[in-house]
Amino acid sequence: MNLTDKLAILADAAKYDASCASSGANRRDSSKTGGIGSTEGMGICHSYTPDGRCVSLLKILLTNFCVFDCAYCVNRVSSNVRRARFTPDEVVTLTLDFYKRNYIEGLFLSSGIIRSGDYTMEQMVEVARSLRENHRFAGYIHLKTIPDAAPELLAAAGRYADRLSINIELPTEAGMTALAPEKTHAGIHSAMGELKWRIDEDKDARRVKRQTAGVRRAKAPRFAPAGQSTQMIVGADDANDRSILESSSRMYGTYRMRRVYYSAFSPIPDASSTLPLQAPPLLREHRLYQADWLLRFYGFDVDEITPEAGAQDVAAVTPGMLDLDVDPKLAWALRNPARFPVDINRAPREMLLRVPGLGTRNVERIISARPHGALRLDDLARLRIPLKKIMPFVITPGHHPRQRLDDPARLRSELAPQPRQASLF
Repeated sequence: MNLTDKLAILADAAKYDASCASSGANRRDSSKTGGIGSTEGMGICHSYTPDGRCVSLLKILLTNFCVFDCAYCVNRVSSNVRRARFTPDEVVTLTLDFYKRNYIEGLFLSSGIIRSGDYTMEQMVEVARSLRENHRFAGYIHLKTIPDAAPELLAAAGRYADRLSINIELPTEAGMTALAPEKTHAGIHSAMGELKWRIDEDKDARRVKRQTAGVRRAKAPRFAPAGQSTQMIVGADDANDRSILESSSRMYGTYRMRRVYYSAFSPIPDASSTLPLQAPPLLREHRLYQADWLLRFYGFDVDEITPEAGAQDVAAVTPGMLDLDVDPKLAWALRNPARFPVDINRAPREMLLRVPGLGTRNVERIISARPHGALRLDDLARLRIPLKKIMPFVITPGHHPRQRLDDPARLRSELAPQPRQASLF
């Protein structure tokens, strides 16, 4: 099989992995070192860094052969799909050729399991090693690591890659047992813990070196400086949104995960009878990302975002599930009208972050502007804050929501997006 055909198969097979991002990468540029590659270039962009830079990545599998038989995976051993496999040298050649044509700034490499976890990990590490050492490639590299690979292989992967990721796959052990019996949460969590320990150890060692050397600034950590990420499949099993977010919260707290990605299950050919016949609504995936943002940046916990049965809910949403009609922050505010209205000019930052329509950036702008005088609605409009969304929940000079919060159901109907007729064309 020629290289072009392999690329078509293995690039298409990689599309199911959503955890392809570059946030947190070091700024590196080889233009002055005689090498090749950069994490700062502009091109056909698919990933975004925290400071807004776009990074395009060649996203492929090393192979779509796999010895596992995970029911939800199109590349499982029992699947009737066309198979292909790159050699490490072929991946290196593709990466360099695409970079030289300004198509990409980095590589995202995952793989099915061939022979064993160790053998597969060795092949992937060899790709990263060759790019870094043989070709002095300074671009971004993200490796999907194999949970049962030997610790020394995980250590080698972290020396060459900017980010490592291990997919948790499913949020509950029951779902894993039913759909991927050859994998276990214990094994996956063990590998995540190994990566966290090595990332922390590297940072500590470099901090000590900086202090003993008496310099102001240490170089960026060399072991996976962009941290680790993971991905969960949504809708393949019967786990509800609360279970998914509880799993995410544990991983953020225990392993300092940089990102948890949510991928809506997509029906696959020759699917197992244990899988749903239809994909979950993509809006569910979107709501999970919004809820994830509340966990990470807004001070919410899982109990507030997805209350258990018996909690007041004006929309009668299934317990443990997110409201698909309104975003999670607005849903929380409607369940807790007694917490509002909030005085824009006096409320602490923690409460401003809970006002529907106020993001972290706007909250910082409001706090910065308050010492200069009382803020009114006109001032908020100049900050490009969505007034319609925040007005029922805030007090400003000249504005009070009065009794709007006394009827959360009516307020919800006013703020929820109106249904739209789908286009036929």
